[in-house]
This record gives sequence, structure tokens and C-alpha cells, in this order.
Amino acid sequence: MFDTIIRQANLPDGRIADVGIAKGRIAAIEASLPAEAGEVVDATGRLLSPSFCDPHFHMDATLSLGLPRMNVSGTLLEGIALWGELRPLLTKEALVDRALRYCDLAVSQGLLHIRTHVDTSDPRLVTAEALLEVQDRVRDYIDLQLVAFPQDGYYRAPQGAKSLERALDMGVGIVGGIPHFERTMEEGRLSLEALCRIAAERGLMVDIHCDETDDPMSRHVETLAAETIRHGLQGRVNGSHLTSMHSMDNYYVSKLIPLMAEARMNATPNPLINIMLQGRHDSYPKRRGMTRVPELMAAGINVSLGQDCTMDPWYSMGSADMLEVAHMAVHVAQMGGIEQKARIFDAITVNSAKTMGLEDYGLVVGNHADLVLVQAADVTEAIRLKPTRLIVWRRGRVVSRTAPRLSDLNLPGRPARIDPGADFLPPALRAR
Repeated sequence: MFDTIIRQANLPDGRIADVGIAKGRIAAIEASLPAEAGEVVDATGRLLSPSFCDPHFHMDATLSLGLPRMNVSGTLLEGIALWGELRPLLTKEALVDRALRYCDLAVSQGLLHIRTHVDTSDPRLVTAEALLEVQDRVRDYIDLQLVAFPQDGYYRAPQGAKSLERALDMGVGIVGGIPHFERTMEEGRLSLEALCRIAAERGLMVDIHCDETDDPMSRHVETLAAETIRHGLQGRVNGSHLTSMHSMDNYYVSKLIPLMAEARMNATPNPLINIMLQGRHDSYPKRRGMTRVPELMAAGINVSLGQDCTMDPWYSMGSADMLEVAHMAVHVAQMGGIEQKARIFDAITVNSAKTMGLEDYGLVVGNHADLVLVQAADVTEAIRLKPTRLIVWRRGRVVSRTAPRLSDLNLPGRPARIDPGADFLPPALRAR
């Protein structure tokens, strides 16, 4: 007896199957399940996906757009300055309220796994206090990971080093950093040495804002890879952004990417933010602003994709929708082929789960039943349409339902109801 059977779902790998859920886990994936269930969901023609993952976000800043003023230039540097103005005004209550509202939105989008960076530059650590409370309050429906992030620099901020360690002592579980924002390249290198040593000593993962700049000489990712190997942190380190790589010469990159692969680093570009904020010193031609996703994937490096920001000092848009992130990635990385889109879809699901170190994740018997039924036929259509998340399950329990998007047309002599996805599949795709 299953608690739920999802019948005839289209799976990301192209199979059509019944999926049985029991006791919060995937109990069976078969061509047909004859068994009864407490609830039966007809998923015919719909994509059933593992729940979405966001391995790079800033929840302490989310939904703060306009506080205390707008980012007029829309640049990264003004965003950092604006956050510096807002930070002394932050209260635990306001931080918790905004974060919980964002988590509600995330659940409705099928986003059940989020890694957020927590700014530790203010010695009050009100951000850490607030997000530790949020982590506890949402644990039944969102896996929320916290990164101790010295936004103003591990060495550059007056109490940066001490505040980061205090945040870790409070229970923030991942070591963060921002080497390119230190005063000198040398201090950036030293910060990575210190941060990786702290992670090794405490048995923690590492997630670094690394080389988020157009400067091709910002090469801290090389140090991060080397320190990963030195401290035996292979598989536990994530390099976020890595935008300077889009400006590096090809010869240097031909050395760098194998070093990253040797270190088994994860890489997390943030397509929406990178394309918006990078290349601001260029006239024309303008650089695209995202790291070398196809080349990293080809080298066997685990590439995940992050949302980064939603309606905050850096980015006035965003919707907690990882399909929107994937949609931008397809364009910016110029990965428009069907198989390439499938790899981009992996970057917001299984790859991101690997970056986050999630256990029992994915559409495999025995894993947690954290699933999303999407109003699309397959992963390529999901990325194209960014469609409705019809049902979201967390550990087998429905946590969100949304009515399908259908349009009723009142055309002269021809009323019609259309599904914006299925009704417009080209014949060649219908046959697949």
C-alpha cells in the first residue's frame, strides 16, 4: 500500500513511469503500479522532477529592495555600498519576516533546498541569529544551509576574522569568503589559506565568492583549488561566481580547469546576477559576465546554478524560480541543444544537490520523496516555459498545489481553451 501513486509521469531522463511514495520516500518507480494508494495523481503528459535546489543565495538581504534607498546605477559596487547603509538598521524581527516570506515563495516554486550566505561583517551577528532561527522554523519543508560570509572581507573588515568564527560557533555550518574584495591580492590569498584551514579543522564545507570581477588577473580560484588539495577538502569546496574566468586568456584557463578538476571543486555561476552586474566597465563589445560553463562541464567539474538575489540591493528582480535561472543560463552559456538543456536542468537539480552535499536526493527508489510536478512535458519545455509547479511534495507530503495555467480564448466563431505548453509542441517533439 502506497501513500501516493503518481501515475504515468514523464521523468527527466525520458522515461514514463508510475512513482509510488510510502513513508516519505520513493518506494517504487515502475512502468505501471497496480497497487492502491491513499492518493492517486494523474501526471500524464507532465514532468515529474526532483525538487529544485539553489546552492547560492543571500536570504539576509532578500525582499529588502528600496531599503533605505534604491540602487540607482544597478551596479555591484553600489549594491555593496547600499547594503552597508542598510546593515546597521537590520533587526532580527525584520530579517526573519522577510526570510520566511521568501521561503513561502520558494516552496510554491518547488524550491526545497537553499544554501544562503549570511553576512558576518557586522559584529552584532544579527543576521546569523535571524537565519539560524529561520533554519529551525523551516526545517520541515526546506533544507536551509547557512554560510558564514565575511561580506566586507575576512581581513578587510575590522573584526572580520573573529566574527566569522563566532558565527561558526553559533551553528552556521559552512565557511565562506570573498578573497577578491580584500585590500590586496596577497591578503586575498592569505584569507583562502586561513578559511580552508578553519574548514579542515572543524570538518566543514567551504563556499567562496571567488573572482566575482571582470579582472582577468583575479585568479584566487587557483589558490582555492590548491588549498582544497592541501587540506584534503576535495568534493567539499564550492567556487561561486568565478566570473573573471570569462576574461582570462585561454592558455591560462587550459591549466586552471584541470587543477579545479583535480581538486574536485564544485562551480556555481549565478546567471541572472552575473549577466546583469558584470561587464559594466565595457563599452562595446560587452563581456557576457558568466564563467565558462560548457568547458567546466566538459572537464567533469560539477556545475550548479544559483539564484543569488531576489529583490535586494543588488538585483531588483527574481522570483525564487530556478527554471528562470536555467532559462538565462541556456542563453548566456549558449547551450541551446536538447542535450545541453538537459545538462542545464541537472545544474538546478542533481548537480546542485551534489554541491550542497544533500543525502538521499533524486528520483531513485529509497530516496526522499521531495518532488515537483511541472506543467511541462519534459525538461527542455520546462526551461522554455518556466511553467506552473502543479504539486510540490516534501518527504511525500503535499506542501503546495497550484492550478494549471490554461487560457480561455473567445475568438470570433471559435472559442478555445489552450495549454501554453502542450498545445504548442512542434510535431518533432511530440514524437519524442
